[in-house]
Amino acid sequence: MPLELLSPAGNMEKLKVACHFGADAVYLSGKEFGLRAFADNFTKEELEEAFTYLHMIGKKGYVTVNVFPYDEDFAALEEYLPFLQSIKADGIIVTDAGVISLAKEIAPDLELHLSTQANTLNARSAAFWAAQGVKRVVVARELSIDRIKRIRDALPSEVELECFAHGAMCISYSGRCLLSNYLSGRDNYKGECVQACRWNYAIHEKGRSEREFEMEEDARGSYIMNSHDLKTISFLDELIRAGITSFKIEGRMKTAYYVASTTDAYRRALDAFIADPTAYKVKPEWDEQLSLCSNRGFTDGFLHGGKGGADTISYEDSQSKGGAEFIAKVLGYDFTSKRAIIEQRNRFAVGDVLEIMSPDHEVRLLPVTRIENAEGESIAEAIRVQETLYLPTDEVVSEWDILRRRQA
Repeated sequence: MPLELLSPAGNMEKLKVACHFGADAVYLSGKEFGLRAFADNFTKEELEEAFTYLHMIGKKGYVTVNVFPYDEDFAALEEYLPFLQSIKADGIIVTDAGVISLAKEIAPDLELHLSTQANTLNARSAAFWAAQGVKRVVVARELSIDRIKRIRDALPSEVELECFAHGAMCISYSGRCLLSNYLSGRDNYKGECVQACRWNYAIHEKGRSEREFEMEEDARGSYIMNSHDLKTISFLDELIRAGITSFKIEGRMKTAYYVASTTDAYRRALDAFIADPTAYKVKPEWDEQLSLCSNRGFTDGFLHGGKGGADTISYEDSQSKGGAEFIAKVLGYDFTSKRAIIEQRNRFAVGDVLEIMSPDHEVRLLPVTRIENAEGESIAEAIRVQETLYLPTDEVVSEWDILRRRQA
C-alpha cells in the first residue's frame, strides 16, 4: 500500500494549504456529526466544492462522522450519508456501530474508516471491524509500535492501518472523557469539548485523619491532565515497518500556518524515507520547523512502550507555544513589478525580515524594504488583518506559500 500523509482541513483555506504543502489526503467535517464542532467546518455546498477541488488535483478527502449519536440523530444521518456518497467522498471516519450499519445499508460506496475513538487496542477487535466492512482502522493512541505490528500481521492485507503522527492529544487518549460534559454542559461526544483537561487544577485529598491538604505543582497550580503534543517524525521509519500506511496530523482548529508547517515537515520526511528507506534520519530543520509552530512540548506518547506520566504530561502550563508568527499567506506573484501579493495575518513593518515557506524550496528570507497597499501607497507598518498588500522581492513565491517571522 502506498504511504499517505493525511492533514487536517478545518476550512477551505486550510484544505488548500494542506494540499499545497504535500498532503495526499485531508480529513474534514460537515457542520454536523464531527468531533470538532467549533472548527469552521463545511456546509454541504462547501463539501461538494471541496471534493471537486480535491479530485481535480488528484487528492483524497475523508469526512468525519465520528460522533456518538442518539436515536434522534439518525433521521439526519439518513440524509447526510447518501449526500456524502453522491459527492464521491473518498471515505467517512466513523466510530458508532449504528452509523456503520446505516452507512452499509444506504451509502454502500462510502469507504469506512474506523476512528481512534473506537479505541482499537488488539488484533481481534481490528479483525472484527474489518469483518463489518471497515477498510481502514485508526489505531488507538495507547498502542506501542510492537503492538501495532501485531495487529498489522493479523489483518488481511487489504485492511489499512492509520495512526496519529503529530499534534495535540486528549488526556483520555482515545477520547472517552466526560469532563467537558460535567463541567460546562458541552457534549464532547458531539464535538463540543471545551478542553477542560487543559484547565489549572489543585487537588484536595481527604485522609484517614479527616485532614484536608492541598497538593499543587507550584504557586500557579498544577496542569495534571495537560498532555504534551505527539511527535513521531524521528521514528517514522519504525511506524512504516510496523505497518502504518496513513499518517494523520491533528489540527482542524489550528491555523493555516500550523497546517503548512506540519504538513511540509512530514512530507519531506516521508519523501526521504521513500527515496532511501535504509538511510532514514530526521533532519534538524524538520524538527525546528515543528518547534516553530504552536505546540505544548513533545512526547513519543505510548509508541515506544511508555505508560504516560512525566514524559507525557506538561505540568507547567497549558498554553501552546511556538518560535515564529504567522505573518501572511501568499496570494500570488507579479512578475512584471517583482512583487509578492499577500494577505496579512499579523502585524509587521518595514525593516522586518520574514521567512518564506514553500514546498518547492528550503526556507528563504524576505527582507521587508517596502510595503504597498492596494492603492499603491507605501505604508510603514501593516496593521489591518487580511488586507491585501504588495512586497517588492526578487524571490518568486507561489499562491498558498506562507510568510512567517521568527520571534525574538
